Amino acid sequence: MSIASITKQPVKTQQETKTVYNILFIISLCHLLNDSIQAIIPAMFPILEGSMGLSFTQLGLIAFALNMVSSVMQPVVGFYADKKPMPYALPIGLTSSLLGILGLAFAPSFLTILLSVIFIGLGSAIFHPEGSRVAYMAAGKRRGLAQSIYQVGGNSGQALAPLITALILVPLGQFGAIWFTIVAAIAVGLLTYIAIWYSRRLSITNTASKPKTEPKVKNEAISKSIITALIIIIFLIFARSWYVSAISNFYTFYAIDKYHLTIAQSQVYIFIFLLMGAVGTFFGGPLADKYGKRNIIIISLLSAVPLTIILPFVNATVSIILLALIGFVLMSSFSVTVVYAQELVPGKIGTMSGLTVGLAFGMGAIGSIALGAMIDFVGLTPTMITVALLPIVGILAFLLPTDHMLVMWQKENK
Repeated sequence: MSIASITKQPVKTQQETKTVYNILFIISLCHLLNDSIQAIIPAMFPILEGSMGLSFTQLGLIAFALNMVSSVMQPVVGFYADKKPMPYALPIGLTSSLLGILGLAFAPSFLTILLSVIFIGLGSAIFHPEGSRVAYMAAGKRRGLAQSIYQVGGNSGQALAPLITALILVPLGQFGAIWFTIVAAIAVGLLTYIAIWYSRRLSITNTASKPKTEPKVKNEAISKSIITALIIIIFLIFARSWYVSAISNFYTFYAIDKYHLTIAQSQVYIFIFLLMGAVGTFFGGPLADKYGKRNIIIISLLSAVPLTIILPFVNATVSIILLALIGFVLMSSFSVTVVYAQELVPGKIGTMSGLTVGLAFGMGAIGSIALGAMIDFVGLTPTMITVALLPIVGILAFLLPTDHMLVMWQKENK
């Protein structure tokens, strides 16, 4: 080993192991701003139903347009960025969301609302995989904690949706969305700062990187096991996303119908669910760092089963308590799933983030339209009883490779 390589090595090690907390907190704040913008869409459902006379199926289509654009594009953006990172795509993406918010505030018809949410979905699709890459780069050795800090911003933004409805959209109506152009502008400014740090970090990493060696022959058994594990993850994301979609998009109507609440009062239930989901997201990462990612995924889904099953049959007070517990437990695996997938396929940070987070949005999109149609067909109560069984799919998590196995695969493929 040359003297030059010896002197360069400590710089590289420090960059890789140091957790850059200020960047993590800023990207988490940007995630909050981005997802609070996205959360306006389902938050406006009761408003749009009343002002435009939209059906549950049409509301489902709006959610479908928003989430499907972001979910389909996220893996594409992540895959491209793995080959060629795009630091300044972050502020560009939020600019797209800003344009979507402007359109939403003035949209006169169902079709213009769809067009506006497509712009918002595109901005979200660009933000999420690159935001997750920033969290990964700033994580050091604490990847679970870093991903939790990043993801808790997004879940907190989603949790703001009921408050947005009660404090802004109910008194101001559809035009109240115009206030979120300010939110988008702030996010663009912060992400420009992040993009500058991102670019500098890439320069340091590229300078310190080792020369490429000849690739090893892939272990076919490991490759097949990885594909199997990814399929299992898809099923787990499906179960979690459909349940969260049912609660966040339609439980407000269920609470109004069953407990005879106003729109503002019903938003408290969704706020509690999403707020505790954000808390669960934060704690899930550090717990996974300590007890293992696979273990947290298993516990998260299966321990939610009895809670979701009894939720449709309790009174208004107990339902708030149950929603808080379900949100905390179920969402504790959200950031953990992302990190697990990133370590399952090393070197594909953007792709795996885009796949897992994008898939969550996509599954939620499909769930929105399917559940909306189901509610129109069989009613609110039968639908809520049916979706309560979804977390049982978590039993498939026992088939996932252990954390120790992932480490062994990574060593073998180096």
